[in-house]
Amino acid sequence: MKDFGIYMIITNPLLSYEEIAEICVSERIKMLQLREKNKSDRELISIGEKIHKITEETETNFIINDRADIAHIIGAEGYHLGQDDAPIDAIRKAFPFKNKIYGLSTHNLSQLQVALTHKPHYVGFGPVYKTPTKKKPDPVIGIDLLKQALMIADVPVVAIGGIDESNIEDVLKAGAKNVALVRHFMQTKQLRSKINNIKQIMKPYTEE
Repeated sequence: MKDFGIYMIITNPLLSYEEIAEICVSERIKMLQLREKNKSDRELISIGEKIHKITEETETNFIINDRADIAHIIGAEGYHLGQDDAPIDAIRKAFPFKNKIYGLSTHNLSQLQVALTHKPHYVGFGPVYKTPTKKKPDPVIGIDLLKQALMIADVPVVAIGGIDESNIEDVLKAGAKNVALVRHFMQTKQLRSKINNIKQIMKPYTEE
């Protein structure tokens, strides 16, 4: 899988799910993940179906966090698993998807090395900086560990955790080509403008 740039994660957004999906499609965001941990299965399916109706047959791949079963039900393009989720081997056995994208979250180099043995399409690595997004945040990895992860990984690495306009250049200078800015994008109603600002910052670092 090639680098894809911005990895959009929907969690507790100010805008509607449909509006976020429409903006991501029009802005040609390649990866859009639904990460809502406090919704019921019924709610997740309903939200996921609405989003996928907008993203289907576009450049935007729709990914479901944690729940490969719901990804299967709604026909999403892939799923993403964290360290506390069901093991990837068990998921593959239960849901033998064909051509599905799957990613794995990692929070240190040991986890990264184990994740890479499972041949994911991409890995998340972080938190790069302190972030309140999670109730029980993992230890901050910092720029130096991010650099090491980028050297080790043979798949795209998504830098995540506390990244915004004030520090993204340091992440890009470390070599990151793929970034997730969760609060920066979700806690605003000017999402399109925020996306374009980040695209402009990333452009010199991601152009071949």
